[in-house]
Amino acid sequence: MSTATTPAPTPTAAPPAAGRDRSRLLRWWPAAVLVLLIVAPYSALPVPGLLDGPVGSPGSLQLLATCLLFGALATGYDLLLGRTGLLSFGHALYFAAGSYATNMFLLEAGLPFAAAAALGLCSGTALALVLGSVSLRVTGIGFSMVTLAFAQAGSILVSRNPGGLTGGEEGRAAPADLLPSWLVGIDHTANLYWITLAYLVLTLGVVHWAVRSPTGRVWEGIKENERRVEVLGLKPYGFKLTAFVLAGALASVGGLVHLLLTGGSTPQTTTSDFTLSLLVMVVLGGSGTRWGPMAGGILYTWADHRLGDLAGSGAVAELPAVLRVPLSQPLFLLGVLFVAVVHLLPGGLARLPSRLRRPRKEKK
Repeated sequence: MSTATTPAPTPTAAPPAAGRDRSRLLRWWPAAVLVLLIVAPYSALPVPGLLDGPVGSPGSLQLLATCLLFGALATGYDLLLGRTGLLSFGHALYFAAGSYATNMFLLEAGLPFAAAAALGLCSGTALALVLGSVSLRVTGIGFSMVTLAFAQAGSILVSRNPGGLTGGEEGRAAPADLLPSWLVGIDHTANLYWITLAYLVLTLGVVHWAVRSPTGRVWEGIKENERRVEVLGLKPYGFKLTAFVLAGALASVGGLVHLLLTGGSTPQTTTSDFTLSLLVMVVLGGSGTRWGPMAGGILYTWADHRLGDLAGSGAVAELPAVLRVPLSQPLFLLGVLFVAVVHLLPGGLARLPSRLRRPRKEKK
């Protein structure tokens, strides 16, 4: 009588060492990018088509700093839209508050820059706390409409120039004599660039920490099903207000950086159109992802500047009217770019790597 022998299971092959090393290297790509960004002001490398001059030239650094600024601002805004499911149309208000409040403390009170900056950030955060506590009393489209109403009220208030504090439609320049000397002048553009880069790193760090915290997990639950969070015995209002205030505080810091970068406070930052631009940035990059909103903000801001130059170029002016008219409108070009990305890359730029890896897996 023969006994059947069960074949020994084949041991699972361990992943190749090369694959493990590659995955480890991929984890460090943000650090490598950060190092490149830090040393960018020392570079004389020309990047035709992307920048008008060498990377380290003042004009290129100004454009890069603006891109990084809005990449950070979009990342902070995604705390509401992508992480908590709150569609706010008034986020620009807190960005403008950080800029205008700091400027007013400098001009009207004559405070030192550090004190004015601290009070300006506190003012923007306090405004987010007050308006957020009111706006979050309603949900859904009602919340969006309340935030839009507050944004419109703020924009009108700034344009009316009460007591000469805001400068009206002209805005208000920052007092160069009250700012640190190393932040004033074209010779110190690199310092402003590094400050903007620090703001981006700060925003990414705060958002990453907040999302991975217990509060961040509740935000995810609120986005998926707020009623279920209530059934579990938690009160969504407090958690949503925390996200609202944190996003508002980060926007206020961005307003301060924008004040230094542009040399003044402008009424364009108070409009609801400004918040709509943030919404486009987040959707373009990928809402609810770690790097998507940042990438969307950088790409949108760069395209806004470069397409504006293209629209006013002589090459476009020589085209037939049927092409010249639409191509001379930067907003038309941005709209076409946005529609193309939304249709061709569902989920935004952040989903592009996974979409590229999928055909390779299918071939295997």
